Amino acid sequence: MQAKESAPSASYDYLLAGGGAAGLSLLYHLLQEPRLADKRILLIEPERKDQNDRTWSFWADAPTLFDDVVAHEWAQLAFRSPGFEQVFPLQRHRYKMIRGLDFYRFVKAAVAAAPQVTWVTGTVERLEEAAGGVVAHTSAGTFSARYAFDSRPPQLQKRPHKHRYLLQHFVGWEVETEQDAFDPATVEFMDFRGAQQQEARFMYVLPFSKRRALVEYTLFSAKILPKVQYEAEIKAYLHTLGVEKYRIEAEEVGAIPMTDHPLPAVQSPHIINIGTRGGRAKPSTGYAFKRIQQQSARLVAALATTSHPPQDPTGDQWQFRLFDTLLLDAMQRRGEKTRDIFAQLFQRNPVERIFDFLDERTTPWQNLQVMNSVSPWPFLRSIWQVLRGQPGQRG
Repeated sequence: MQAKESAPSASYDYLLAGGGAAGLSLLYHLLQEPRLADKRILLIEPERKDQNDRTWSFWADAPTLFDDVVAHEWAQLAFRSPGFEQVFPLQRHRYKMIRGLDFYRFVKAAVAAAPQVTWVTGTVERLEEAAGGVVAHTSAGTFSARYAFDSRPPQLQKRPHKHRYLLQHFVGWEVETEQDAFDPATVEFMDFRGAQQQEARFMYVLPFSKRRALVEYTLFSAKILPKVQYEAEIKAYLHTLGVEKYRIEAEEVGAIPMTDHPLPAVQSPHIINIGTRGGRAKPSTGYAFKRIQQQSARLVAALATTSHPPQDPTGDQWQFRLFDTLLLDAMQRRGEKTRDIFAQLFQRNPVERIFDFLDERTTPWQNLQVMNSVSPWPFLRSIWQVLRGQPGQRG
């Protein structure tokens, strides 16, 4: 698809700053709403989006708008730790994966058939409120719009004395082995059997066949490791499977913020934050794709009904923000205890309840069941830290 350029002075109804998962998801949701078919949409993105630069995984118990580009899905999930391991058949849910390039091509095909969309290659340098709308200052010129939806990475002024800052960071190899090594029916969701080194460290494996899988070494911690350390752990894991000969077909490297630093969804009357900038990466897990879809649907429904974004663009509930903060605090103080917390969760709850809890769909009674299933001591200490207004520190 060729970018559809327009005059720098052009005015639009909606301006999307960034064409990653959040910007393209919102764009696709907008194109699916007939009541918004006459709205002029501008997307500004610096990259061509023609590379398979990432994958997104999520669990779902209902159809999604992007099911046509799901590369693989699994009906079983494995959790493993030294004291407990089990393979869980999924009931309502399926675990799914979408490749970035498939997603980009899918949305671009919809854009190519949508004359109301203009795609400009450029970088948004500044968004500012103007009379009745927004002005965007970009490397491609100046544009105006009624509303802007900003998915650029947030620039946080960290306040470690008040908030918690961790990363979900990983290196993954998509490998092809010379012998059968994987169970293509089962996601290795968390394999905590390796050394924790005072942090939360686990293997995560998405098997596509008996001889091909994405194998990731993942950490929840504050600091990125030298790349060779992730690679050494992947090699060691493959060795435990009896795999010595393999080809690396693709590689993933990433770091997703996990923080309770406020990331407001509303920046100003006509600027709405989306994606990571709008707090869509869940603070305690880093999962974002489905939360992005939920916010996109909420925004589009309000725009179609009222012509305005909703006052609350996310619908997030305070109690789940508190649960996230408590888990982040426990991770920050004693990262290696994360293994025990997740082991207790999986040993004492149905997987469907865990997924619903992480999706923030559980009832107060179900929340109590989940909280009662884990040892209270790490969280009592974290509650005390929250009441003091000071994040817990290792010590």
